[in-house]
Amino acid sequence: MLAVAAAAMPGLAAAQSVDNGTGAELRILDKLNGITQDQRLTNQERVIQGRIEVELQECRYPVGNPAGEAYAFVTVREIGVAEPVFRGWMIASSPAVNPMDHPRYDVWVLRCTTS
Repeated sequence: MLAVAAAAMPGLAAAQSVDNGTGAELRILDKLNGITQDQRLTNQERVIQGRIEVELQECRYPVGNPAGEAYAFVTVREIGVAEPVFRGWMIASSPAVNPMDHPRYDVWVLRCTTS
C-alpha cells in the first residue's frame, strides 16, 4: 500500500516504474440525483459535467501493465469559481487515499487509456 501511495505522489514516482497513458477514463457522480457518467479524457483535456469542470493533466500506469493500476493528476473546479475544489493525484484502486471532498460531486479515476 505504501508503494502505491508513494507512486502517486510527485517526486516519489521512482518507487515504481510507470509509463504515461494518453488519457484516462473518469467516473463522475452527481450525489444530488444519483447519476453517474463515465468520461474519457485525453491528457490536458477538460470536460464540464453539471456544475463542475474536470481537467486531466496526465495518467500513469505500471510499466508493461496498463490494466494494473492508474494514477491520474486531476483538477476539479466549480463553474465560475477560480480556486479548485480538488487538485492532485487520484489512485484507481484506492480512491480514499486522496479523495475529492465536495458536497454534490464525486470524481474518481477508473483506468488509463493508451494509444
